Amino acid sequence: MSNNYEMMYILRPDLSEEKVREAVGKYQSFIADRGAEDIQIQNRGKRRLAYPIKKFLDGIYIQMNYQADGTQIAPLERAMRLGEEVIRYMTLKVKAQPEGVSEGETEAAAEEE
Repeated sequence: MSNNYEMMYILRPDLSEEKVREAVGKYQSFIADRGAEDIQIQNRGKRRLAYPIKKFLDGIYIQMNYQADGTQIAPLERAMRLGEEVIRYMTLKVKAQPEGVSEGETEAAAEEE
């Protein structure tokens, strides 16, 4: 059974554009090789961190949405933990939207309840 996942990870701010593309491509191909589907990547850009992480005050935020069965998460997080370019990561399991209903409509329905 395939679930929707959203992963946000923060890269070191001192990486060049080329190194950022290499890191994003590396993690994208990592989960694609392990069976993840519908992979969407969004580069959120360099932003100020709320608190220092590994002595960095800024970070490059990358959001990755994908569908997978869940067996890809632990190896991906291990690869990020061992890599030097990622300073923080978090994976969330996202509830699937009912077909024909937009995200704004479900939020409005939740507020009414």
